[in-house]
Formats: sequence, C-alpha cells, structure tokens
Amino acid sequence: MPIQLIDTHSHLYDSAFDGDRQDVIRSSKAVGVMSVLLPNEDAGSMNALNRLCDQEPGFAYPMMGLHPTSIDEGYIKELKRIENVLSRRKYCAIGEIGIDLYWDKRFLKEQKTAFEEQLRWSIDLQLPVAIHSRNSFDEILDSLYNVGANRLKGVFHCFGGTTEQWNEISKLTGFFVGIGGIITYKNNRLKDTLVHIPIERIVLETDAPYLAPVPYRGKRNEPAFLLETAKKVAACYQIPIETIATQTTHNASALFF
Repeated sequence: MPIQLIDTHSHLYDSAFDGDRQDVIRSSKAVGVMSVLLPNEDAGSMNALNRLCDQEPGFAYPMMGLHPTSIDEGYIKELKRIENVLSRRKYCAIGEIGIDLYWDKRFLKEQKTAFEEQLRWSIDLQLPVAIHSRNSFDEILDSLYNVGANRLKGVFHCFGGTTEQWNEISKLTGFFVGIGGIITYKNNRLKDTLVHIPIERIVLETDAPYLAPVPYRGKRNEPAFLLETAKKVAACYQIPIETIATQTTHNASALFF
C-alpha cells in the first residue's frame, strides 16, 4: 500500500501556483499527499484560500488567522475582518498566527496583543493553532502561558529550534512541532534536536512555495516535495519511511480533524 502524508502547512493558494496549480495538486496526490492544510495570511488572502478549498474538498482544508508580519498600527481593523469570517465555514485551525521579530521589531506590542487575542479565539472555538515563531520563542511561550497553555493545542510551524526549546514545548502537552524542508539542509541544527523529539509529537509540512527541501532547494516548493522531507526524517530516526508516514498522518489527523 502506498504511503499517505498530510502537508500540515502549505500556501497552495498563493499566486506562485496560479499557472499550474492543478498540475501541482495531481503531482502531490501521486506521491501520497492526501491532504494539504492552508494557513491564512491576512484579509487579502482569504478569498483565494477559501476558493481553493471549495474547489478541492477533501484535499485542501482552510485555517484562518492573521500572520504576524501583516500586523502594523492598523491591525485591529484587519483582525476584526479575520474574526468575522470564522463563523461562515468550518476551519481546521486558527493560523497562521504568532510573533515575528526577524523582519521588524517595531510592532512587537501589536503582534503580541493580536497573537493572544487569536489564541483566545482558538480556545472559544476549540481549534488548534498554527504558530509562526521567528526570533520570538520566549515571547511566544510568554503569550501561551498568559492566555492559558493548558487550554491550548497546536503546532509550532517550521520548527528549527534547539533541544532546550523542544524541552519547553514538550511541557505543552497539546503541542506538536512542524518539520519541513530545513531538515534536509546541510549543517542545520534541527537534525541534532529531532532525535530528542518523540515521533508522536511531530507533523510534516512544506510551507510551499517557500523552503523547498534538497534536492529542490532554491526552487518553488510544493506539497509533492513533502516526500523528501519524510525520507530525511525517517533517516534521522533510523526507521522506515512508512512508519514516519503512518505516525505523522495520525498525529495531524488527531490534531486538526
């Protein structure tokens, strides 16, 4: 039986796929990617995201949230627009949300406020969260505990952290870490951390069209390339890829569906 994978984080609705989206979907299904979860970015991406999910029921599943890099001094209006659509259809998660201090630190206060507000939405709606954490791990943890870490569940998207950071996440029993293409990159530190993480606590993702794995690094990423990430994760754990596929699919299904 062929392996089955779930891409838990893909921007497949992005304009980067406008020219060949159906081909990309066919290629993804051909290698065993059975579902793709779509994180929202801001009010401007909602229509494209929802339209793709309407076109691909049973394959594409929507999240809804406001990405931290879309937050500025006018974030309250944007956040309200996001909140208003949550009751209009079923979403599998609140995301992509979080704090990003890599590009711009000016709006840390606004990012933190918006993040915590969206965490509260997830509690009210009993939905998991997809967390974007870039140069902000301590701030993310602080917000999780402020809101109520024991009432939250979700995934640390694009995890590339240290064993010490994993140790902190491991205390949050409702949380997984999303492993993407960076696990295939030479000299990345994630390989050293991954062996300390039980496979029961990981999910796989692409973050397409970004962060393509080797041997596609530098090209547009797509869900079909998740297979390369799965192969590398299996090699790190020294277990068959079928085991990784089965466990991560179970993990993702339990969290999001």
